[in-house]
Amino acid sequence: MSDITKKIKEIQWSNHVIYLTFAGIVLLFSVLLFDKGFLSGSNLMNIARQTAMISIMAVGMTYVLAAEEIDLSFGSVVALSSICTALLLRSTGNIFLSILAGLGSGFLVGFVNGIFVAKIGIPSFLVTLGMSNIVLGLARWISNLQSIAINNRRFVFIFGSGDIGPVPILFIWTITTAALGHLILKKTPFGRKVLATGGNKISALYSGIQISKIKISVLTLNSVLAALAGILYAGRLHGARYTLGENEVMIVIAAVIIGGTSMFGGKGSVIGSVLGAFIMGILNNGLILLGLSVDQQIIFRGLIIIISVTLTMRKRRR
Repeated sequence: MSDITKKIKEIQWSNHVIYLTFAGIVLLFSVLLFDKGFLSGSNLMNIARQTAMISIMAVGMTYVLAAEEIDLSFGSVVALSSICTALLLRSTGNIFLSILAGLGSGFLVGFVNGIFVAKIGIPSFLVTLGMSNIVLGLARWISNLQSIAINNRRFVFIFGSGDIGPVPILFIWTITTAALGHLILKKTPFGRKVLATGGNKISALYSGIQISKIKISVLTLNSVLAALAGILYAGRLHGARYTLGENEVMIVIAAVIIGGTSMFGGKGSVIGSVLGAFIMGILNNGLILLGLSVDQQIIFRGLIIIISVTLTMRKRRR
């Protein structure tokens, strides 16, 4: 018995908080909403659809925060990529070129962010804050503040509204992105360099890691995944609009922090970030089923963000 107690004490519970939190929230809403279909297959698949784009963006933000940077422009990238994709799809009907245009817009924004941060030395907070306004203005300009409908059935099926059996296509995109993101961060030299860059820049430099290259890479990756999320939004909603992504920035950052990625760099968990995104999705879904208003839901999300940031800072001080 003493050996079991000793092993329990040796467990680093801080590494498992996200899993316990996820299980606790699911259990809580299962009890509170047992008569409102919270655990029904249709509702669970609806949560999977709603959180897919948040989860994909959370994967990219995990890399950014793990490298001790921040990106505030990816919400605008969601809008720009969806509009670029929809416009080209409407004019050419070519799905491949349309997707390439959407992803290319994200790549360009992320690469420019990275150049200003890594080569010129401007803090990423300021660079991406300014870039957010530039990209949003561009999205509004090229769309003329109008929604752009998408009528291509194949595109809509692959990138948003399709189902394979009972499983939504969006959930498959989520699992695929999360699996690749996890493997790259934990099992490849690039992932180790990202964590080393955020953990201790001086040691990383002496180890031969090209810090500037890593910073450019993570900011570009984050923007490309935001562009992918924009394309998926366009597919799910059968159209693009400049307002897409405008409310997701804080939700994504909160999901990543809740998932165990440190705001101070050096520590990141893609799986935790995706679970954090699902927690945010479950909270939204549960609060709606409980009858809370949109205003009350926004207040609750704000409290979650403050609590998660507070816990992260306390761990850092220790």
